[in-house]
Amino acid sequence: MNQQLRLELRRSSPYRRRDFIVSPSNELAVRTLDGWPNWHAGCLALTGPEGSGKTHLARAWARKTGAQIVTANRFNAANLASLMGRPVLVEDADQPSKDGCASDDMLFHLINMAGERGGGLLLTARTAPTEWKTALPDLRSRLNALAVAQIGAPDDAVLDGVLRKFFGEHNIKPADDLIAYLVRRIERSAPAARAIVEQLDEAAGPEHRPVTRVLARQILEIDGDTEALVE
Repeated sequence: MNQQLRLELRRSSPYRRRDFIVSPSNELAVRTLDGWPNWHAGCLALTGPEGSGKTHLARAWARKTGAQIVTANRFNAANLASLMGRPVLVEDADQPSKDGCASDDMLFHLINMAGERGGGLLLTARTAPTEWKTALPDLRSRLNALAVAQIGAPDDAVLDGVLRKFFGEHNIKPADDLIAYLVRRIERSAPAARAIVEQLDEAAGPEHRPVTRVLARQILEIDGDTEALVE
């Protein structure tokens, strides 16, 4: 019997809170995030490495609260007044804009506005606010005082969950022992999990080859040989 069930249509992948895998690597950050609107001074920085789930968790929060989403390096001063009294999500807050001064000014005002009734400011970044560069002394002091919720690199439970989610999006039922095999071998990040699932899907091809450890080992060995050649 075929070890997988695959359909031609792919499922969508919205940032739904119920799909976020809570584990020891992120449970404290999740509890802190859920403390809104009682964050200190109305602000919270959600930090963690790439692929740790910051965007998923932050977008789910924004969806729940009706927050306006802005990107740190694309601040628009003309829209600042419209953000008063409402939750705001700023993604990649540690990434400088082309006009660093303008970005600093906007972030300074958003932090000051966060305590307004009905407001709130969630900032996502890979690094802690104390490490962000700024030319404004007043902003420096506010960044240093921000509450921080840190997400760690995905642990086994998270990797297991995201692999199952991505296989589901590709309408693939993997062999029973494949998930544990991949968790022990791939980079510990959601992008790496998505990449291996996409590679397995492509390798299975229109013939719908079973997605098994054997197929996964072939792909991982090819990737390893390619990296060795590059080095």
